[in-house]
Amino acid sequence: MIQAGDKLPDATLFEYVEDERAGCTIGPNSFDVREQTAGKRVVIFGLHGAFTPTCSAKHVPGYVERAEQLRAAGVDEIWCVSVTTRS
Repeated sequence: MIQAGDKLPDATLFEYVEDERAGCTIGPNSFDVREQTAGKRVVIFGLHGAFTPTCSAKHVPGYVERAEQLRAAGVDEIWCVSVTTRS
């Protein structure tokens, strides 16, 4: 588990976005975790299943509702990291 103040491991994450725009293709887009978090305070929370009804309805909204409180506390970005597995 990553704790506040820990250095993040060298890792590459991939993302998909719903709306393509300048500099942001639908994906998958890869990015280096250390590079993207350098010099920032980032809250990272994980979900065990991407886009499941429980995660979408119960877990994510709490972070959205508290986003301004987190920003007021000095957080630059809020990341949700999740995986989708196939059976």
